[in-house]
Amino acid sequence: MSDFLSTTYQIEDKFLSPFACRAQDSKGRREPIPDDGLRTCFQRDRDRILHSKAFRRLKHKTQVFLSPEGDHYRTRLTHTLEVSQIARTVARALRLSEDLTEAIALGHDLGHTPYGHAGENVLNRYLPFSHAEQSLRMVDVLEKDGRGMNLTFEVRDGILNHSSKCNPSTLEGHVVSWSDRIAYINHDIDDALRAGVLQLVEIPQIYIEAFGQTHSKRINSMILDIIHHSFGKNLACPSERFTELIGGLREFMFERVYTAGEAKEEEQKAMAMLCYLFEYYLKNLDKIPGYILALDASDEQKVCDFISMMSDGYAVRRFEELTVPRGWSKL
Repeated sequence: MSDFLSTTYQIEDKFLSPFACRAQDSKGRREPIPDDGLRTCFQRDRDRILHSKAFRRLKHKTQVFLSPEGDHYRTRLTHTLEVSQIARTVARALRLSEDLTEAIALGHDLGHTPYGHAGENVLNRYLPFSHAEQSLRMVDVLEKDGRGMNLTFEVRDGILNHSSKCNPSTLEGHVVSWSDRIAYINHDIDDALRAGVLQLVEIPQIYIEAFGQTHSKRINSMILDIIHHSFGKNLACPSERFTELIGGLREFMFERVYTAGEAKEEEQKAMAMLCYLFEYYLKNLDKIPGYILALDASDEQKVCDFISMMSDGYAVRRFEELTVPRGWSKL
């Protein structure tokens, strides 16, 4: 073991909480690889995710608002970066592994469909689909042309179990799960206010009083509550009061923004387009990339894999190629 890696392990032993997941205690990878002499296994996972094609595609995938007119609305990529920032802040305060936390955060949405949850709803018509499970499938199987990323157990577990009803095996995974909720609730409020879909006065006063009047104050309040409630304990979650309030604010956003409003009117078009693509590729499997066709999976799963990898723009281009007549000329 190099001096660099040995020093990192010593720093972890000295400064991390007894409840943290240390890199040297990782359960490892499906296929063992030699140390690179510098980075821990969790650092290497973070780097593999950051440099993947799946990660780059997130910049062209919908968060909430479909193809918004404006440069400042969130995409799935900016959402991921905000989750990572929040999660690292919490992890550092609780003396957990920032590298593991960051790797989970950067990978947690890699399997998300084009057009956000509208795309997820479409795929659920054909087979049981969860973006968390698809994110794990992305890092295990689909990335690198079917070879996968060969990530550590702890990162894979955190990606799979980042949704609110799941139970990650590490505190770092719990930090990402809560950071995901904190990020999307607050940045979706910010985007909805910017779009005029929501007015600040419409947010129930109970949430304004608890979290604050501004975007930054609301995020800060939620982060501080997790830290104060969890510090020195074998847990990473908000207090019971804030858990209830965050859940209530999330329900408000579902009622007022996520499933209603003018910003969602285009979703039916997106869903119809994705349904068309699914039916087309199910009948024309030879149009799917060869490495996906070679997978040991049902035809429906292969089509699901292909569509879930599409960006919003790529889905539109494929749809136009299949449905819009081309012009022609004769020289």
